[in-house]
Amino acid sequence: MSQQVFDFDVLVIGSGAAGLTLALRLGTSVKVGIISKGPISAGSTAWAQGGIAAVLHDKDSIESHVEDTLNAGAGLCKEETVRFVVEHGREAIEWLIAQGVPFSRREQPHDPTELHLTMEGGHSHRRVAHVADATGRAIEMSLESRVRHRRNIQLFEDHTAVDLVRVGDGASGRCVGAYVYDNRRDQVDLYRAPAVVLATGGASRVYLYTTNPDGSTGDGIAMAWRAGCRVANMEFNQFHPTCLYHPEARNFLISEALRGEGAKLKLPDGSTFMQRFDPRAELAPRDIVARAIDHEMKRLGIDCVYLDISHQPAEFIMNHFPTIYSRCLKLGFDLTRQPIPVVPAAHYTCGGVVTDLRGRTDLAGLYAVGEVTCTGLHGANRMASNSLLECLVFGAAAAEDIGATLADLPAPPTVALWDESRVTDSDEEVVVSHNWNELRHFMWDYVGIVRTDKRLERAARRVDLLTREIHDYYRNFRVTKDLLELRNLVVVADLIVRSAMARKESRGLHYTTDYPDKLPGAPQDTVLTSTPRPI
Repeated sequence: MSQQVFDFDVLVIGSGAAGLTLALRLGTSVKVGIISKGPISAGSTAWAQGGIAAVLHDKDSIESHVEDTLNAGAGLCKEETVRFVVEHGREAIEWLIAQGVPFSRREQPHDPTELHLTMEGGHSHRRVAHVADATGRAIEMSLESRVRHRRNIQLFEDHTAVDLVRVGDGASGRCVGAYVYDNRRDQVDLYRAPAVVLATGGASRVYLYTTNPDGSTGDGIAMAWRAGCRVANMEFNQFHPTCLYHPEARNFLISEALRGEGAKLKLPDGSTFMQRFDPRAELAPRDIVARAIDHEMKRLGIDCVYLDISHQPAEFIMNHFPTIYSRCLKLGFDLTRQPIPVVPAAHYTCGGVVTDLRGRTDLAGLYAVGEVTCTGLHGANRMASNSLLECLVFGAAAAEDIGATLADLPAPPTVALWDESRVTDSDEEVVVSHNWNELRHFMWDYVGIVRTDKRLERAARRVDLLTREIHDYYRNFRVTKDLLELRNLVVVADLIVRSAMARKESRGLHYTTDYPDKLPGAPQDTVLTSTPRPI
């Protein structure tokens, strides 16, 4: 089957809130291509339950949201970035409303248009706008509907990006497109564009237990790294404290909003424990809550702890958390009557590709927005519900920059088609599945919530071995979606381990028993510098 060449003004790799926002914010005269690994709605955005943090109430303030974010970030947030994002919060919410997102409203006859705001960990005010407990899905559906009706936007579902196309060396280097694997045709095609955007999300599938969908394999981070971009703060992997503990729902998130509405974490004997770890108890930042749960599980040798909101009225629970209530009920748990079993699970990648406030990376022509990035917003620990806000704000900022400069960008040069003349079909697919499982197991065991030097050293040795095996396999066999994801995951694992080994302190989401305290003085980012790799 012959390879195809597609030309666009802007190529967006990823179809979550960040990528769709950017595409919609571009002018209707801009020809946009959007690459999605699966159905357009299969990414992490649709899984987000809680909401979007923004200053919307007259008793709240920009300064308060900034301060809360800086505190949660454990000293590593960039205040300029935090302020930039927070100041654009209201505008982001208003834009979503204009796109048709049906935010939950307060039940006040005299003011039926005011949004209902909820409370989440780390926030000092109610500032989380939401659509019941399925905010991400509502946003994804609204943006997807808008995108599908835009004639200037072409969607490519079930397509997996292989690598970025870079031309030129050093400072003259430029991204001019990407090689993309068509999952249906089993073919790699060339996509050219003077502006390319990574909106591929995070990398939490590098861990055995995660709240993320299957596609969260760090593709954008790995591709940017191979193209020569800097990557920062990969040691900060957020573990959501409350993932439902059930064999049929291994990645079902129990929103932090439950704790915001009074849910208590309990041990099997019914006693609470969070007050022993932090005066904010259940409303402490996620890193503190996750470590507390991990500590109690290891101390008592138990498989899970319990989350109890049954003291709230049944009608309140069913109205505020209909998705969670319904899913739990199908699995045999009645939120209105009993506590539910929960465990921490890998949730959010706080590090990523280094960008500026316009989404620009180190490589000319390449932008990155959303969870794939390290903007300085999250620091050492992401505060609840700042993630969707980041997608919206930086999606808009990058779109504005691209729109202002697109006319001046050079047209992509002639680029060689994908060469698979020296590879064959694999007869050893078991290697991919085996390496995939091994990688996620040792990352969970050795590079999880609590780390040590010995654990990290063990992980580093295994990453090195798997890297060689996977690289050899990649060179000799035709690509598949599973192989591409595995290739990216091992790069991400290497970046996480190297970053964790470089930080000789405990800060935010990175906790090591060998260095349990923070280092004195101003904290530093962990920045890894790359050189372009051959495709």
